[in-house]
Amino acid sequence: MEHQNPSDEKPLTLPAKLLHQLRTNLLFNSKWAELNGAMGDLGTYIPIILALTLARDLNLGTTLIFTGIYNIITGAIYGVPMPVQPMKSIAAVALSNPDFGIPEIMAAGILTGGVLFVLGVTGLMQLVYKLIPLSVVRGIQLAQGLSFAMTAVKYVRNIQNLPKSKSIGKRPWMGLDGLILALVCACFIVVINGAGEEQRTRNTREDQEQEILPINRFDKFKKKFKLVSIPSAFLVFLLGVVFAFVRKPKLVNDIHFGPSQIEVVRITRRAWKDGFVKGTIPQLPLSVLNSVIAVCKLSSDLFPGKDFTATSVSVTVGLMNVVGCWFGAMPCCHGAGGLAGQYKFGGRSGACVAILGACKSTLGLVMGTSLVAILSEFPVGVLGVLLLFAGIELAITSRDMRSKEESFVVLVCTAVSLVGSSAALGFVCGFFVYGVLCLRKLGSGKSFSEIWMNGSETL
Repeated sequence: MEHQNPSDEKPLTLPAKLLHQLRTNLLFNSKWAELNGAMGDLGTYIPIILALTLARDLNLGTTLIFTGIYNIITGAIYGVPMPVQPMKSIAAVALSNPDFGIPEIMAAGILTGGVLFVLGVTGLMQLVYKLIPLSVVRGIQLAQGLSFAMTAVKYVRNIQNLPKSKSIGKRPWMGLDGLILALVCACFIVVINGAGEEQRTRNTREDQEQEILPINRFDKFKKKFKLVSIPSAFLVFLLGVVFAFVRKPKLVNDIHFGPSQIEVVRITRRAWKDGFVKGTIPQLPLSVLNSVIAVCKLSSDLFPGKDFTATSVSVTVGLMNVVGCWFGAMPCCHGAGGLAGQYKFGGRSGACVAILGACKSTLGLVMGTSLVAILSEFPVGVLGVLLLFAGIELAITSRDMRSKEESFVVLVCTAVSLVGSSAALGFVCGFFVYGVLCLRKLGSGKSFSEIWMNGSETL
């Protein structure tokens, strides 16, 4: 009997290859870890969506359905916990300007998505990705992470009026949304997760086969009783939902089953103009830097071997908004902070966000806008705890700078971004400083382009 040579096997057809890739991208590495990781982005997602629903009558049900679908698709495409977050600059304009309503929000989202889509399909976004120095990207990530962390501390310390984005007094120590509850939740996450998984670069087979042994008694204790598998963020979020009903038992009467009515948003000529000037222009730099460039850089750091191009990320962000915003779904993008947060709590595959997406879409279809009644009673201090860890995880990525000059660029970019409250301004300053440092290296026998592209080797 003749044995078939493996080399004679027929190659997989295109549909079979796509199906195999889909299964790989949605494979559960660990059921509890992926579920836990899905909670890592909620500290950013819930406050913004809730504020816009209360202040601008955003259709929460439609937003949940569309963002849930986005989560599932991006998880299947990328195979990493790619987040779907509200566009923060557009949300900030809407919350601070009473005249910036739903038509203007959706116009800003469609125009922003259209520009990103064009940048992606023309290849310009990939060119931008190659030209922007890593130290500048790290500066943006550090600034964004610290911004999240400072917002999180504000959520924990002070009572919040989310629709107006204002603090209205000191948070009491006791109570179902008190400081003690937030501190207990934070300590619980630190005990279970520690400082997070240490990233290691392994170059040899011996390193890959070497078992990493517990380094202290507590690690041994966690391993013995399998505490590492406890979904800390999920349990904290579940506790917040329970406390929401305890704080207001009559919430049950406010829940109505059935999806919200989905309608096409009517956008006037004035809404297009205001949406572009007040929403798209300030949002574009943030989307390019944090939603595309920083996400690609961070993903290559966290998931070696699963690199994807800035072109594909730019196209998916563009398509999400060009489609969903016509029906009243909040303008969305990817974000380095969400990716860091989901990774922090255990997300390692596309299954992480697919779980979250399925939950969002189900809640949107079953409960619609009535879900806002529950979210409005959710302990804001608990959301602050989740946001704090997401921000810290994002900020930590800037620690890989290998020279003082690179660190100098990072800190200039971060300082200007935080003080000026503008990632775009921080980017310009960091980019300029990096260029000046490169000019100082001229005369070393290398061209300016070589010095620029080599980065840490020349700075």
